[in-house]
Amino acid sequence: MHPVLKAFVCGSISGTCSTLLFQPLDLLKTRLQTLQPAVNGSGRAGMVTLLFRVVRTESILGLWKGVSPSFARCIPGVGIYFSTLYVMKQKFLVDRSPTALESVFLGAAARAVSGICMLPVTVVKTRYESGRFGYGSVYGALKSIYQTEGPRGMFSGLTATLLRDAPFSGIYLMFYTQTKNLTPQDHLDPVLMPLLNFGCGIFAGILASLATQPADVIKTHMQLSPQKYHRTSQAIAFIYKDFGLVGFFRGGVPRVLRRTLMAAMAWTVYEQMMEKMGLKS
Repeated sequence: MHPVLKAFVCGSISGTCSTLLFQPLDLLKTRLQTLQPAVNGSGRAGMVTLLFRVVRTESILGLWKGVSPSFARCIPGVGIYFSTLYVMKQKFLVDRSPTALESVFLGAAARAVSGICMLPVTVVKTRYESGRFGYGSVYGALKSIYQTEGPRGMFSGLTATLLRDAPFSGIYLMFYTQTKNLTPQDHLDPVLMPLLNFGCGIFAGILASLATQPADVIKTHMQLSPQKYHRTSQAIAFIYKDFGLVGFFRGGVPRVLRRTLMAAMAWTVYEQMMEKMGLKS
């Protein structure tokens, strides 16, 4: 098997595991971001309140609503990300670790390629999770969006998505690689390496998630209401008017948890699988 294909397979498997485990957090994040300012007169609903509401009204499986488009996006999407990253490392880095600036560039570029390729499925995933659309399947949703909204609807929120995903991956990879470089890996028991990778991933994920949270909120609003927001600036103005500055951080807790844990697990699984295949990640 070609090394690039091996990287794609390793990335796809790691994306499958992390998506299945952390889909409920993504659903809660989407619902929190799109709640109206007042909920039953109480002002706002927290993550735990919303969690019980979803379970009560939609059953426990309701927390995994949108998992089909999540799989359709993450399995090939994470594979594209890691294989693109592998190709760029082989081309630009010769048997050395990337510098902090190089990590930002590599992570952002790989995520931009993956994000653009998978954006139509991301739009479907966001709409599934919102509970506002009655799509029967991922294919049916893609067909409906194309017929009613055209190519513009398929790629709604592109700017906000890139502003969220490219910086997230760049910042994440920078902190992840730099943190690993500071640890004494040569003297560490190989059995503990997955734990080290996971710990570095947690640290990097928290910082990267907080830095890109506003772009995620903007992206969600644009993909759920493409007729209302034709430009990113319109979505920004609406969020600020209705929710204030705090509105750009709605859904932050489940997103930080999900992105941090998902990225940490994906990188841990990916690096372990690449090592077993005899490749340097």
